[in-house]
Amino acid sequence: EHDPEKWSRFSDAIMLRVIGTARDDFGSSRPEIIARQGQNREVPGSRMKLVIIDYGSGNLRSAAKAFERVIRENELPFAVGVESSAAAVAAADYLVLPGVGAFADCRAGLFALPGVPEALNRAVIGEGRPFLGICVGMQLMATSGLEDGSHAGFDWIPGVVDRLRPRDAKLKIPHMGWNQFETVAAHPVFAGIHPGDHAYFVHSYGLRPKDPAMILASVDYGGPVVAAVGRDNMVGSQFHPEKSQATGLKILGNFLRWRP
Repeated sequence: EHDPEKWSRFSDAIMLRVIGTARDDFGSSRPEIIARQGQNREVPGSRMKLVIIDYGSGNLRSAAKAFERVIRENELPFAVGVESSAAAVAAADYLVLPGVGAFADCRAGLFALPGVPEALNRAVIGEGRPFLGICVGMQLMATSGLEDGSHAGFDWIPGVVDRLRPRDAKLKIPHMGWNQFETVAAHPVFAGIHPGDHAYFVHSYGLRPKDPAMILASVDYGGPVVAAVGRDNMVGSQFHPEKSQATGLKILGNFLRWRP
């Protein structure tokens, strides 16, 4: 995955939510999720904790500012934190995983944080807390990434992350800039989002899920490209909602209102 800093002057940040289990080596074991259907940790009059996981991948300021704007304008009961400890992940009510750069580098950076992958797995899989992954954060949900070799992902969304191969040779890689949704599935996080709405992308690799039912949105770039995936209490976006203006802010607000 190309670092957007190489290709544009935009800053990049990312966020996430997942399903499945991860072994210490990010192996492919995926026991069934222990669901919290209809449950959440919200207490009337209190603020829930939204944690954006910082593992050294990208500039998280734009993501935090976008969430803070959505929270302020919609008077939502959340406090935003950019954190890198297992304790902070364990205490979070909502989790966001960013990722900018190469799949293997992001994986290594995340796993270098002591106890964070295990805490993330317990929070998302064991306790069913809402989780959003953005760009490479979404890609890490896959079985494996094929950028610069083969690297294991969480295997929460069975499938592979492979290089984009547009049918039109005139289309450049990376896929960078605005593109419009061709398909949008019915999902609470995409409520009010329609085909034709635009989002901002910067990527050279894309996730190809084995199960098409896990695709929440797609765009066309010399062929179909997966723009978002989801399952149970997780959602991932290949695009950057924090850079996608009104469309992105609506998606972030929907995510915070979501009670899976």
